[in-house]
Amino acid sequence: MKVAPIPMTAIKDPVLFLALGFGTGLARFAPGTFGTLAAIPVYWFMQPLSVLYYAILTLLLFAVGIFLCGSAARKLGVHDHSGIVWDEIVGYLITMFLTPAGIGSIVLGFVLFRLFDIWKPWPISWLDAKVSGGLGIMVDDVLAGIYAAVVLQLVVFLLPDLFV
Repeated sequence: MKVAPIPMTAIKDPVLFLALGFGTGLARFAPGTFGTLAAIPVYWFMQPLSVLYYAILTLLLFAVGIFLCGSAARKLGVHDHSGIVWDEIVGYLITMFLTPAGIGSIVLGFVLFRLFDIWKPWPISWLDAKVSGGLGIMVDDVLAGIYAAVVLQLVVFLLPDLFV
């Protein structure tokens, strides 16, 4: 289903500004990819945090995302408008949980998250179709982030020299 582009003025609304990934969701093509790119500086800021604080902040951003994405969907009149990318930000942060810092892991995490987010292997596709509201918008990206994190951790374990 083709949806109308979101006007630039939408980012004046604080809820839409955040749900649209600080404006990256306004991209005319691949807004999910641009939203995931917006997650990289967020990760860079969070990466030095302890495991506990990183986990708590990610859970908080997930909870806030349920509200943001649900509110944005109602304001835009589309359940999961492609411009809503807060879910990509949280999904990427999940992907990067416990990953060694460095450009290699940032890039591989980005690629893996985007692959799982686009591919939507079961049960991601099922959850995407069955769960509605803000939770429905968030949950498929959370699971894509978990899948990507597992693969990323496996690569780090098997090829640690790539991440030194």
